[in-house]
Amino acid sequence: MNTTTAAPIGVFDSGVGGLSILHELRRELPRADFIYLADTANVPYGTRSDHEIRTLTAQAVEWLYQHGADLVVNACNTSSAFSLDYLRAHYGPALPIVGLVPALKPAVKATRSGVVGVLATAATLRGPLLNEVIERFAVPAQVRVLTITDPHLVPLVEAGQAQSPQARALLRELLTPLAQQGGDQLVLGCTHFPFLASSIRAEFGDTFALLDSGAAVARRTRQVRQEAGLEVDDKAETETGRETGHPQPSTTKVQFFATGDPQHAARVMSELLGEAVRVEKANDYVF
Repeated sequence: MNTTTAAPIGVFDSGVGGLSILHELRRELPRADFIYLADTANVPYGTRSDHEIRTLTAQAVEWLYQHGADLVVNACNTSSAFSLDYLRAHYGPALPIVGLVPALKPAVKATRSGVVGVLATAATLRGPLLNEVIERFAVPAQVRVLTITDPHLVPLVEAGQAQSPQARALLRELLTPLAQQGGDQLVLGCTHFPFLASSIRAEFGDTFALLDSGAAVARRTRQVRQEAGLEVDDKAETETGRETGHPQPSTTKVQFFATGDPQHAARVMSELLGEAVRVEKANDYVF
């Protein structure tokens, strides 16, 4: 029997990047409902202090909790890097929280050259989550990890310029050293960056395999819901769809909110998702 949870899954990002995670969540949970909050008034987070990132993230998660979410996906690598332990301790079992870690582990496993790149924000690169993965998986495998960051990438995606000449020129400058050093795997360590994939391909072809954590996060979200005793829709149907190559069409309902200009957010979100999106102003969001 098809079922839909009474409470929506909350999805949070500093801006529109978390839509790459939402896309995978809707594929994995085709009967679930979602509430998406983009903190566009405060984006980007990657150049902020650790304290600011934790404070902004806590505010956003509380907003989603107060608006009925029974689980929150922290669809922002930067905020996950600094906030997961605090949030889980604060909410406990009342609000399960799923976070992100850049997909470095599969990149280390897949590399043949022994050189992988991680494209992420400055905050994610200095955060504990990524560095723990480097120490645990890359170092023992003797894989060299080249970290790459630039503060202009997230704003380009937020402005709807992910495929612009400016984005391509910047990516060419940033990623050429990785190509020259033999890198064959590129971890997209920010949820904004999957939207840059076509620009990366245009500049570098198949030089790098591009990896992100969206599908893994979606699978983990379904698992967490099961472990928490929350209603989960149609696992068997989803699995059957994967096996046959004909997944069931999503009937998810998504409410979109932005802390900044909702009209600008709606334009960019609609372009990135390939569907018309209505965005409401999160008027009761106070920071």
